Order: sequence, then C-alpha cells, then structure tokens
Amino acid sequence: MLGKNTHDLMAFLTVARERSFTRAAAQLGVSQSALSHTIRGLEERLGLRLLTRTTRSVAPTEAGERLIRTVGPKFEQIDSELSALTELREKPAGTIRITAGEHAAQAILWPALTTLLPNYPDIKVELIIDYGLTDIVAERYDAGVRLGEQVAKDMIAVRIGPDFCMAVVGAPAYFERKPVPKKPQDLTAHDCINIRLPTYGGIYAWEFEKRGRELRVRVDGPLVFNNIALRMNAVMAGHGLAYLPEDQVKPHLADGRLVRVLDDWCAPFPGYHLYYPSRRQQSPAFTVLVEALRYRG
Repeated sequence: MLGKNTHDLMAFLTVARERSFTRAAAQLGVSQSALSHTIRGLEERLGLRLLTRTTRSVAPTEAGERLIRTVGPKFEQIDSELSALTELREKPAGTIRITAGEHAAQAILWPALTTLLPNYPDIKVELIIDYGLTDIVAERYDAGVRLGEQVAKDMIAVRIGPDFCMAVVGAPAYFERKPVPKKPQDLTAHDCINIRLPTYGGIYAWEFEKRGRELRVRVDGPLVFNNIALRMNAVMAGHGLAYLPEDQVKPHLADGRLVRVLDDWCAPFPGYHLYYPSRRQQSPAFTVLVEALRYRG
C-alpha cells in the first residue's frame, strides 16, 4: 500500500505543480487518461477531493494545498539526498537547470559552459532564458542568475561576473538626421528602441547616474523588443538609439558601425550572481558548475 501511495502522491504533486494534466503526463511519461485515473484513485482512498478541474485549468483544493505543504518538502528532501549520492560516482553527473537573462547567458554562462562540459560528459545543463524574477524553488530550477542588487536575502549568492555598464548607441546614419544628445533628458526627442521586461512591469526606463544623481528616462520610438539581438539589428540599421550592454557593442564601436553617446552618464551595474536556496543539498555536478562560474577578478 505504501508503494502505491508514494507513486500516486508523486503524480499528484506533479499535476499540482504544473497546473495541467497534459504537462504533468508528459513529464511523468504516462498517458493523460492513466494519470487522471491515478489521481481519482488517490482521492477515492483518501475520501477527499485534492484537485479542482475546469476545462482550462487545474488547481489544488484546500486539502490538496495541505498535502502539498506537508508532503511536498519531504519528496524534495528525498530527491536532494538521492542527487547527493552521485558523490559515489567517479565523475560528477546529472542535469542542472538554470534560469537567466539573455545577456548573462551570452556573456557569462555560455563561455564557462563551453570550457566545462567537454571535461564532464555526464553533466547536462538546461539553460532557460527568462527576464522575470522567477521563483526558482517553485519552478524547480537548481539556480538562477540575477544582478547582485536583485538577489533575495534568503538565497546563497555567488558572484560570477564583474560590474558592467550599459551603453547608449546609434548608427552614424541616424546621427546624420538627429543631433547628438548631451544629457539623458534629450532622449525624449529621439527615436529610441524600447525594451520590454516583465521584471520592470513592462517597458523598461533607461537608467543613468552621474556624480550620485540618478535618472530614469522613459523613452519613445517605433520599435519595442525583449531581446538583445533584435535591438542590435535595429540600431545598426539606423532605426534609432538603443540601450545595450557595453560588451555587446564594443566590436561595432571599434569598427565605426555604431557611435556611443552619454557614456559619462552610464555608471556600472553590480555584476551577475548565481543564486540558489540555502537549504539546497549540493550535488558534485552543481559544485563543479559553481566553481567554474565563480568570479575571481
């Protein structure tokens, strides 16, 4: 009886976490009808309804929420302990799930992974680009990457990159028809390529600082993107000014394809940090990754 209950509880927790029988069935490798039968059997044995089902969503009932709070952490602890057993292997192994923004992934994570993974063929990394402040515990990520100022206090944070600056840039062709801005407020008269980030509740206000004076300027323009590549394409095509990571535009500044302005207003941001729950049991694979990413500058 214990074995069946354990199996059925794992199925219930997966459905509750995914809020979907379809996604949970795919994750568990069973059919949707078989999963639904499993949950009904568990509910019948308990004499309680655990999930509220509608045509569009699935949500735990009050009894289901209680089961999640009491049983869920125990399964997570078992999973962590099983992962820790990989220490008995000759080489670190396992899958590590990380969520990060596009710039951190390109500038920090990808260079480190290209060096690390050839030496550890049993380590797999799943890297998800997400600009929101993801709850890594709820979404079952092993770690996330944020700027130092955004890391929650209850997390362990490891610095993985130096401070960096943003840059306001435009193509020479753009400045043939528009004057060079002398101060951030001048940007309101320019065509600017906007950034949409859920972290900031929508359109991102460009951030500036000079001698302790901070400014956030809401710009306007014909284009809005949520990634670096399209903003880069747009600015190089002369569609407006863009606010991009300095390291991403340096090659184009050097060859004259872009021109930088307001650089005296672009103060450094705190560097990226890898963060993870303090209660997390670190597997050898995760420890290897942390050490490969740790900033030593």
